[in-house]
Amino acid sequence: QEQLVESGGGLVQVGESLTLSCAASRRAFSGYAMGWFRQAPGKEREFVAAINWSGSTTYYADSVKGRFTISRDNAKNTVYLQMNVLKPWDTAVYYCAARTSARGIVTPWLEYDYWGQGTQVTVSS
Repeated sequence: QEQLVESGGGLVQVGESLTLSCAASRRAFSGYAMGWFRQAPGKEREFVAAINWSGSTTYYADSVKGRFTISRDNAKNTVYLQMNVLKPWDTAVYYCAARTSARGIVTPWLEYDYWGQGTQVTVSS
């Protein structure tokens, strides 16, 4: 059983930055495909970014491309989401997810096996 714990959310002003972290409990993390998703009130869960097992390949939703960066440190069992130039519509609960049986890029949320508890990001104007 894998456990994912997100941290780093909070309240920021428009244009500011925030970095989310997601720590996994198992050393097998280094073989997982990882992703970040978000869900705003009244909206469906939305793909944000994904990264392959080694960190050599990343993929972003158009809405965050050029502003957000996903990365991972396999030695620390942690994946990050650096968010720059935040906008009010980035406000959501952010979730990290692990696909334990895949090493490449995974975008559909249904294909992920494990989820964190979520961390709230609020961008105030």
